[in-house]
Amino acid sequence: MNSDDPHLKLRENVKMLGNLLGQTIREQQSPQTLEIVEQVRSLSKKARSGDQNSFADLAKLLSNMDIKEAIPVARAFTHFLNLANIAEQRHRIRRAREYKSLGKQPQRASCAEAFDRLINQVGVKKEDLYDAVCKQKVELVLTAHPTEVTRRTLIQKYQVIDNLLEQLDFCLEEDREALLEKLYCEVVCSWQTDEIRRSKPTPVDEARWGFAVLEKTLWDSLPLFLRNLDSNLQKFTGKPLPMDATPISFGSWMGGDRDGNPNVDHKTTQRVCWMARWVAADLFHKEIEALYSELSIKTCSAELRKIVGSSNEPYRRILRVIRERLHETRLHFAALLAGQTSAYTNYYSNKDTLEKNLLLIYESLHETGLGIVAEGRLKDVLRRLYCFGLSIVKIDVRQESTCHTETIDAITNALGIGSYKEWSEQERYEFLCKELQSKRPLIPRDFKPEGMVEEVINTFKVIAEIPEDSFGAYVISMAATPSDILAVELMQREMGVAKPMRVVPLFEKVADLNGAKDTLATLFSNTWYREKIGDHQEIMIGYSDSAKDGGRFAAAWALYGAQEKMVEVCREHNVQLTLFHGRGGTVGRGGGPTYLAILSQPPGSVDGRLRVTEQGEMINAKFGLPGIAFRTLEIYTTATLISTLDPPKPPTPEWRKQMDELAKISHGVYDSIVKENELFVPYFRAATPEVELGELNIGSRPKRRKKGGGVESLRAIPWIFAWTQTRLILPSWLGVGESLKSQMQNNEDTLHEMYEKWPFFRALLDLIEMVLAKADIKIAEEYDKALVKDDLRGLGEDLRAKFLATYETVLQITRNERPVGSNGVLRRSIDVRNPYVDPINLLQIEILKRLRSSEEHDEQLKDALLITFNGIAAGMRNTG
Repeated sequence: MNSDDPHLKLRENVKMLGNLLGQTIREQQSPQTLEIVEQVRSLSKKARSGDQNSFADLAKLLSNMDIKEAIPVARAFTHFLNLANIAEQRHRIRRAREYKSLGKQPQRASCAEAFDRLINQVGVKKEDLYDAVCKQKVELVLTAHPTEVTRRTLIQKYQVIDNLLEQLDFCLEEDREALLEKLYCEVVCSWQTDEIRRSKPTPVDEARWGFAVLEKTLWDSLPLFLRNLDSNLQKFTGKPLPMDATPISFGSWMGGDRDGNPNVDHKTTQRVCWMARWVAADLFHKEIEALYSELSIKTCSAELRKIVGSSNEPYRRILRVIRERLHETRLHFAALLAGQTSAYTNYYSNKDTLEKNLLLIYESLHETGLGIVAEGRLKDVLRRLYCFGLSIVKIDVRQESTCHTETIDAITNALGIGSYKEWSEQERYEFLCKELQSKRPLIPRDFKPEGMVEEVINTFKVIAEIPEDSFGAYVISMAATPSDILAVELMQREMGVAKPMRVVPLFEKVADLNGAKDTLATLFSNTWYREKIGDHQEIMIGYSDSAKDGGRFAAAWALYGAQEKMVEVCREHNVQLTLFHGRGGTVGRGGGPTYLAILSQPPGSVDGRLRVTEQGEMINAKFGLPGIAFRTLEIYTTATLISTLDPPKPPTPEWRKQMDELAKISHGVYDSIVKENELFVPYFRAATPEVELGELNIGSRPKRRKKGGGVESLRAIPWIFAWTQTRLILPSWLGVGESLKSQMQNNEDTLHEMYEKWPFFRALLDLIEMVLAKADIKIAEEYDKALVKDDLRGLGEDLRAKFLATYETVLQITRNERPVGSNGVLRRSIDVRNPYVDPINLLQIEILKRLRSSEEHDEQLKDALLITFNGIAAGMRNTG
């Protein structure tokens, strides 16, 4: 490999995969199809080089194409983009390995780099670093938010392709030909696989996919990561990582997130909890089998000998009992999943006995001079037990606050004491406080709930019945007042939840974020509530709905300010705060590079504790491959550690004043377009494929919270997805340009100083700049020309003019010649993709035009449209 070109191998892989795809198209489709694909590719590349005639020729060629020709062309470019993504992920893993094997400086955000910087540059004491790592709690919560457009079947094939690329990196020359043949076979199989989901997944399907990620990558990546963390801790502090330390753990919304999803009910949650426990028992059973094979050792400690008697294989004696109980645990939960009454009683209901027996083996091995054995597979199994438990993940339950209000209202009406819904917040609060301290039941015996109220009550019954270690937090979406939180506490008590779930308010809209401090102050002053939570409060903040509500700038600043106020009120009341960040995959939903996002949080808001959602396509992107999963765990750990031990300085009063003004102006511009312009909703639905997105079976949730309505009723995901497809990506930048430009004349130096010295503002502009780099207003204009009526086109022209103004103003502040110009790798990745995404966009425009002008339901056109959704998502590297 050429040492002067670190990315040569990536280009070689992309070229090789492209050639194999071309060979596949020629042999599996036809030589004529390959000729058309190459013609389109050539025109698209010329157009990207500035040849306007080539762009016109390309648009004409695609608009006149018969649908039977268009489908394989769309598929060809989609497959290439997916193959290029595989090559890029493999290159990330390759580069990480090179940092370690070639004696280079430690990779940025690695444990070695972070520990060295904190001790030798920041001046953190070794004992403080050690203590912070051991106490750190980062929980990654996998959600079923529908943004993964690629079928699970194809994802699995792409993982095989990645594995073959890895083998090619290290194979002997004589084995290369056979590996290339296998690689070609996988490309052919991928081409011959239907890329369209023909039916919506169920919530149980979504949970099963989440468990598959845990089984295939995280189960093995976690102990490897902890070993790396352990060795670096010993190197930099002289002390090892305690075996029971869990700096990283995992949660899930899959099967528990019923907010606006009628397909998730109490039976779904119950079933997914049983599934999770079956998966955990199965994984641990396999590990115990391996330990049984390994530990054929005769000697053991006196304590262990008392238990096993004269057995010649003492460890196997203990492991045999564990293995049998794990097998019975599988049988128990399999019976429940099959709808049967389980006759098995010797199953594990918690991890205590299993942990005790494994620790007994571990200590015995050390005591008899076999520490080398104890520190191997057995230690990994114990660490998995501490992290995953016997529930593999802790499942959150999420429900909207209005559902709890309706439930309490039904109860108060049944009791004849009035309508809870009609009471003021003070009246609700006083009623709930009184009932929480009352020893009598609230719900009358003859209470017969119906509909949604019955479902809410049944959910709490399931929480009471299932082992407590199956559950994490009870998240209340659209939370706004103290009564929203206390209502859930009361329902848990009424339904007999022995160990109540921690109740986590989710503040989403700008007004609710601004009012969060007062809500918390009221609760912390309540004696009952304070005794209930002890010294810890978890709060979730929502990025998606806040951005949809007020635009990117206003939402980001509201979130920043809300976090500062939450930190302040928690400190005043001596309460530890864990912030739960509900981030999506795209910038418009709070997404972006993890390291950058964590380091740009307000000082004191991380403090060793962090929860974050991982959604949709980001789950596969961050955890789909072992090497990538390892790197993701490392980045979360080091970024959280740095934010805790070396937090950013708070913004100056001048910066705050400037940001207040920017947010105000940005919010005003956003509202004037999205909420106040009566042409906006008709334009949005004409210029984007929002209406057609319902055909894309990417999740179990409806795309709207409620039927009808405008943008406010639309979920944040399709709102972002639709604009991403057209390449305008409007929600991520609308209002930014005007707000920045209004301050440039008198405050340009201040704005640049903010960008250079304030991590929050730098991250905000860098992410917007990344969006500007990915967007393409020429492509967006083509959607308008073909799909938008004359009376609406003026709005499109205005939006594109706003884009250009934003583009110029952002670059003026960042001082880059072009977006992400300082990030050569990202810039090259976008430039390489554009000629392959453009034709898919142009095909999508033509397909939408034909679908909307036809009264008949054309299945071929529908399929072609779904393929273009997949292709553009692959090219943009995210959806929602």
